[in-house]
Formats: sequence, structure tokens, C-alpha cells
Amino acid sequence: MVAKSLVSLVFLICCIVGTENNKDIFNGQTAKLSSYTVVKPQLIHRRWARNADRRPDWGKVHCYYHGDVEDHEESLVALSTCSGLRGVILLGNQSYGLEPVKHSTNNEHLLYRLEHSQSEPFVCGVTNETSRTESHSSFDPSLSMTALLRRKRNLPQTRYVELVLVADFLRYTYKKKNETAVREEMVELANLLDGYYKRLNIRVVLVGLEIFKEANPFSVEGSAGDVLGQFVKWRQTVLLPRIRHDDAQLIVGLAGAYSGGILGMAFVGTVCSMSTAGGINVYSDDNLGYVSTVVAHEMGHNLGMNHDNGRCSCNGGSCIMAASATGSTLFSDCSASDFERLVLRGGGVCLLNQPSQSNIVSVAKCGNGMLEEGEDCDCGTPQECTNKCCDAATCKLTWGSACAQGACCKDCKISVSGTPCRGSVNSCDLPEYCNGSTSFCPSDFYIMDGLLCENDAAYCYEGRCQTYDYQCKHLFETGASKAADICFQTANLKGDAFGNCGMTSSGIYVKCSLANAMCGKVQCTNVNTNNPPPGGSVSNQIIDGSSCVNADFNLGSDVLDPAYVNQGSPCTKGKACLDFQCVNASALLSVDLDCDANNTCNSRGVCNNQGHCHCNDGWGPPNCAKSGRGGSVDSGPAQIDYSLRDGLLIFFLLVVPILVLLVLVLLYVFRRDTLERCLKGPRSRRSRSGNTANGNAPKQPTTQPPATQAQPPQPMPTYPPSSTSGPRYGENNNWNQPPASQPPLPQQGPGVPKPIPPKH
Repeated sequence: MVAKSLVSLVFLICCIVGTENNKDIFNGQTAKLSSYTVVKPQLIHRRWARNADRRPDWGKVHCYYHGDVEDHEESLVALSTCSGLRGVILLGNQSYGLEPVKHSTNNEHLLYRLEHSQSEPFVCGVTNETSRTESHSSFDPSLSMTALLRRKRNLPQTRYVELVLVADFLRYTYKKKNETAVREEMVELANLLDGYYKRLNIRVVLVGLEIFKEANPFSVEGSAGDVLGQFVKWRQTVLLPRIRHDDAQLIVGLAGAYSGGILGMAFVGTVCSMSTAGGINVYSDDNLGYVSTVVAHEMGHNLGMNHDNGRCSCNGGSCIMAASATGSTLFSDCSASDFERLVLRGGGVCLLNQPSQSNIVSVAKCGNGMLEEGEDCDCGTPQECTNKCCDAATCKLTWGSACAQGACCKDCKISVSGTPCRGSVNSCDLPEYCNGSTSFCPSDFYIMDGLLCENDAAYCYEGRCQTYDYQCKHLFETGASKAADICFQTANLKGDAFGNCGMTSSGIYVKCSLANAMCGKVQCTNVNTNNPPPGGSVSNQIIDGSSCVNADFNLGSDVLDPAYVNQGSPCTKGKACLDFQCVNASALLSVDLDCDANNTCNSRGVCNNQGHCHCNDGWGPPNCAKSGRGGSVDSGPAQIDYSLRDGLLIFFLLVVPILVLLVLVLLYVFRRDTLERCLKGPRSRRSRSGNTANGNAPKQPTTQPPATQAQPPQPMPTYPPSSTSGPRYGENNNWNQPPASQPPLPQQGPGVPKPIPPKH
């Protein structure tokens, strides 16, 4: 069935003609699928009901494919064959949607340009796009998709976004409460996203699917900002404890856009955040190809991508990160630069760990670069693979190799337990270590939110010590630092672009109260205002003799301005910022984590974000009560176990020599006579050998055959009779016997010549 569908797709691509000027959509060029791979969803499907248990359901549908058009480097095909042929085809800067014609009895399909599939453009709410022209000032508009592919090669390590899609009750109702239909379109959506991001060397892996079958656990009405805030809170408190993931996207089945024509909203650069790694997307019809570009846009914000400006281009057309979407399925080189900047700044650490192959639910495909069940390794096709530890043709390890990929794989061998694989990046981050049994580094863990840092002057929040100085350096330059409190108390009470505590759904700035002034826009000093941050405009004021510099990025209502004070920042003694409010710092602590460094960890470690003890060196988890190698049950042991090596060295270099010496001493003490005889024995034998050499030893007839040719036997010599009756020293009694009448004949045998008898 799959093969038949693929053949049908080839026929469609070759034969369907466009409607513009009655020309062939593909300019008369023959196209076909040259290769395809199945998307790899590590799918956990859960049905959500308010008063019912959540039951996991592992999907088993394998009808999602990737491919390309033959002889076209800048092409991509992402489709499904679950219910007819449905998907997206990319050729250069043109994008096409493919879907079955409804109620067709002849399996007819519709092929159309995605740019023309939506009458109302998707609006992000950017009110002054020209103010951001400096965002990508170094971008060359002549760069094509080939340049984007080169950018991919500049980021050689593949990143993996573990995605959870959440379909709300309105979308479930729109699909006539057909759970299978919702599941299929969500998996197909993930397949399309994986195809778009694959060009940036990013793989999107669906690890979870939530469907609200009876009611939404939070309201999806009101402003887009309110819905986004409620969704990320629900994600942090409900979804994350059940499914570990990097990013979540809510699919809302509203009949139309939110106020202002907004179809999506997300946070910028928060992909690994527990509190803000998410976005919302309106899906009001059946145009999955178009809404996939909306979700790709919001995910792009999470991955640090800003809106494209006039200097950004996709072969002369619009791009996914444009302020108003037109259905483009291409990322600009600006977007690639934004993501690269996020990585170089230390963001996206959670994207390095590859999803566990044991949980991936799909048909394994060797050569797609994804490690799946039944594979030892997967380094791509034989033409792409450069890994000496992996056989690309079979996805098996080469002879003598124990591993082929992962931070804990070195020279095709798994690193020993305790080997560092990911260092801590700041005082609130925790290092990770190899466990000795797998080639992959553990997930990223950090100190529990709400714990003190920076000499008890700030608080840890999401793996970062949230000081104002750090935010100023991150926003402006390394020499910037926090401005005087009077700057916060003056600027943020104004309620303008450079000082506020957020925006309303209608785009009106909210004035901060005096109590919350430290939680609005961050105010800095020691800033070079001639070098503003990319995409931002700067305000510089002198207040009571203090220089007060702040910024505005004017990103619109769908993203959070990065110039706001970070969550968890210390607004005053014992308090921290949360949602533009200065609240008690205890609010940073998770109510679900029961861990205390003094009691739980016996004052020999710290609590991590899982509520487990990360022990100091010399103490072992889980409670740091006994001696051990440090670390935690999550991060691995912090020290290499050298006990076996040290024990063997001590045994062979110290114990064995002592035992040998002791045995010799005991033998000498208790067996002295025996030892003396043993020692004298060789000397006696050497003395007798000397006598024999002088002719005093008795002569014995030879029993060995002569080495040379046999000679006639000679008569034995006779000796005169002795003058004494007894034998003298060195003589034998046989010497005094009369000689034999005939000498003995040599021994007979094979190889011994027969002697000639003497003549008489």
C-alpha cells in the first residue's frame, strides 16, 4: 500500500499542472521521490479528561515520510499516506501543498501553492518593522538556500527538539471528537516540522501528544498573552513532571484569530526553560500545511529566532520567520544566524541529548541519522557517514567498537563511570558525568529554583543565578552593570516602551507600581549607547546623577521583550520577581519537590531540580550519608572509581614481593639443612665432572650409535696385575679381571651399520 501511494505521488508530481498562466508547476521538469525516511515519534499519547485517569497510548501508525526531488539539492518532500497523500513539497523558493480532494471517488488530489492558500496573513503584531533593520545588518541578500545549507554545515552537531503537541478541546470537537483523526494530524504536523528544521541540522522528535477530550484545564479565551501564560504554567506544573521534553506547542481550535489578527505567540530563546518553553497556535480549519508554518514560526521564537527584516531573504521570497506569514516553508540565513547565536551563548543545552531509542515508536530506517530501536548506530547514508565506529550500510558497530556516538564515547569505547561529559556553566548549574554503561551524557540538571547564590545576594532560577549584572552584560556588553535603584523606580513607573511592567492584550503598556518597579524593564549603566543590541533601540537618561540605560526591541505582542527583568531576580531582600511582581522568594520553590540541603542531603550536597541530592565529592547519593563518589542519581558519579586499579597496583607491587620474601625466610629457617644440600649439590656435581675430564672416572660402554662411519672394533687394552690385593683409589675391581676373549659388538638397530667380523 505504501509503495502504491508513493508511485501515485510520483505520478501526481509529474502530471499535475498549475493554474497560473496555465504553466507546469515544475517548469516541465520530471520529479520523483529519490529517498525518504520515516519521522521518528517517541510518541506518548495521552487522553485527557477532567475526571478521568490519563492513560498512555503508544501510537503504531507508520505512514510518515521525508524525501526530496531528484536532481534538486534545494528540495524537500514531507508527506503522509495515512489517509490519502497529504503533505508539503518544496522546490527552491516555492512551496506546494498536497491533499486529497474531499468526497472524491477517484482518489483525486489537489496540489496548490502554499503562498496562496490563506486569504488573511498570520500577524505577529510587530508595529514598526523598520526599526529592526539593524538586526541582521551583516546579512547578504544575495545569499540563497545554498548558503543556508552551508550554515547547516557550520553547526555540525545535530540538535534534537523533543516536542509535545497539545490539542485542546475545541480542536477535538472540530474533528467530530474523532481521537484517531486528531492523533494522525498531530503526528503529521510533527513530520512537517521535522522536514522544515532538518535543513538547519535540527531534528524535531514528537515525544508526547495530549488531547483534551472533555474540557480544557485552562481557558483559551481572552488575549493571546493570557492564554500563553496559562499554558506555560500548566506545562510546568502538570505536563513536565509526566513527560520530559524540550518544547511544547498548544493547538487551539478557535474559529478565528485572537485580537489583532494574532494566530500564534511564543517566548524568544526559551527552548530549555521549564517555565517558558512553549507557544500557542490557532488552527481553525483543515489546512495543515499552512498551520505547520505557524507552529514552525512560534517554535523558531523558542529557538532564539527573531522576525526577519528587509535584509533577510529566501531566494527572493518570504521566509518562515517573517512578521506576516505567507505559507513559506523556508528559513532565512538570518534565522540560522539567530539559532547559531543562541547555541554559542550557551543556550539550547537540552537539545544535545538524543531521544532514547527504546521509546521511539516507528519503523526503524537505517541511514536517516536517528538512532532507533534495533540499531547500534546511525551516522547517515554511506555517502554522508564519516564515523569510523559505525557501519553506515548496516547501522551496526564496526569490529571492536563498543559505541559510535554520544559525549561518553571516545575512540569507539564507552568512557568509564565518573568521566565528565558536560561541565557546569555557572554557579547554579550542575555538571554531568558518564555512568559507564551508555555512550550518552545524562540530561542537563541544575540547582533547585529558589536557592541562594552570589554570596546570598541572588537566587537560582532555571539553572542561572539571576543577578541584574548578568542580565545587563547579556543584554548590552561585558562592561555593563546594574543601574541605581532610582533608575528602576523612575523609568518603570512611566509605562512607556522603555519602562513598564508588561502590556495589555490591546498593546497598552502597564505602569509598574513602586513596589514592583524592580521587576519591569532592566536598567543598566556603563553602556556604550553607540553600539545598541541587535534589533533594539536604546534610551539613556540621567536621573539624580545616575546614568540609566534601557532598551526596547519592539517585537510585538507575540513575543516577550528580552529587555525585561528575568524571573527570579532579587527585587529586594527576601523577595524575587515573578510575572512583573515582587513576591516572597519562597514562591520560587517548587511545591512538588521535597528536598532540603541540610536535612535531606545531610549538609553534604545541594538539591537539584528533580528534588534529589547532588552530593559533594567523597559522599554518595541518594542522601550523602555514606562515603561515595559524589554526584547524584541523575547526573552520575562525580569521580572515577580507581579502587580496582589501585588495589591491583598495591597487590603486585607491595603484597606479592613481601610474600615472596617471607617464603624465602621461612624456608631458610626451617629447612636450612635441605637448603644447604641443595646449594652444595651443584658444587659436588661440578667436582665430579672435573674428575671425569681428567681420566679418573670409570668408563662405560657407549649405548648410542656412533656419529661417524663405523670402524672395526679394536681389542681392549690390558693392564698389568696389581701388586696389591685390593683396589686402589680411583680403580675398579673389574680392571683386575681377565679381559674378554672378544670385545662386545656394537648395538644393532636401524641406522647402525653392521660391523665386519675380524679375520682369524
